[in-house]
Amino acid sequence: MSAPRIEHVNVTVTDPERAARLMEAVFGWRVRWRGPARDGGHAIHVGSPSDYVALYTGRDVGYTPDDFVKGRPLNHIGVEVDDLDASEARVIAAGLAPFNHGDYEPGRRFYFLDPDGIEYEVVSYKGRSVQLGR
Repeated sequence: MSAPRIEHVNVTVTDPERAARLMEAVFGWRVRWRGPARDGGHAIHVGSPSDYVALYTGRDVGYTPDDFVKGRPLNHIGVEVDDLDASEARVIAAGLAPFNHGDYEPGRRFYFLDPDGIEYEVVSYKGRSVQLGR
């Protein structure tokens, strides 16, 4: 049996189209699928050929900022990239503010919040002697 891997993460967002455009702009991902979802909602799957983030919104739901409080229950989504500096430039170009930069083993990283307040950790292990799971 091959090692288990995360194939997708499903998160609720206020606007899946906006969130998908952001993921395309920041990470170069592509929409894999879009369509109806549970309870009359709408979802978009955006990512790579092997894994993705499912962006879900309910039908006629009036989300509030309390629905997106960090850590309830999601702390952040971690995305590994080869070029951290280029990824940060794309985050800034999307009008978002990177924060909490770190450079410690096993890699360099920064964080940003999307328009719904969902936190992303962007990390690069490139050029490091220790690469987890490799």
